[in-house]
Amino acid sequence: MQALLRISDVIDALNEWIGSKTAYIVMAMVAIGFVNVIARYIGRFIGTRLTSNAIIELQWYLFSLMFFLGFAYILKHNLNVRVDFWYANWPPRRRALIDFAGTLLFLIPFCILAIVVTINPVLFSWGRLPNGSWGTWEVSPDPDGLPRAPIKSMIIVAFVLLLLQAIAQAIKYLAVVTNTVRAEQAAQIEEYHAPVVE
Repeated sequence: MQALLRISDVIDALNEWIGSKTAYIVMAMVAIGFVNVIARYIGRFIGTRLTSNAIIELQWYLFSLMFFLGFAYILKHNLNVRVDFWYANWPPRRRALIDFAGTLLFLIPFCILAIVVTINPVLFSWGRLPNGSWGTWEVSPDPDGLPRAPIKSMIIVAFVLLLLQAIAQAIKYLAVVTNTVRAEQAAQIEEYHAPVVE
């Protein structure tokens, strides 16, 4: 179990690092939006177009990227919304058992299914044709639009990271259920001392 917990720690560290970088994506998205608005108004004033669809789409792509890279981070920090008022009052071991079962039966299969059904549309976006040959990649239909393939590929990246984090969480839940970790470690592992209840 200790070896599995070390694997879980590596996955946690990866998703913590990636999740912490989303703050920079937010700042870039806000800055691009601000510049776009200013350029639009100045352009109207001087009678010249100073903005393009590429800038608008870049803002949308960064917004999507922020969510894609945040999925696993949210799961790691137990920030997903829980609506079960019984769950909050259960002891850590019972909560860990429910979380373990839910992760194994629902979250992990969902991530695998999402990756599988996304592969072909992403490959098509990169230019893979039904006959197996390669054509041009998908580009936005808007004038001056950005290519769609890179942002569509991030869907697979997001679900791979979420799958890895789900596996890490399942390991930690199992450690709590089997009493492999002490009570204070269990509280630290899953923040069972402060569940989010809505």
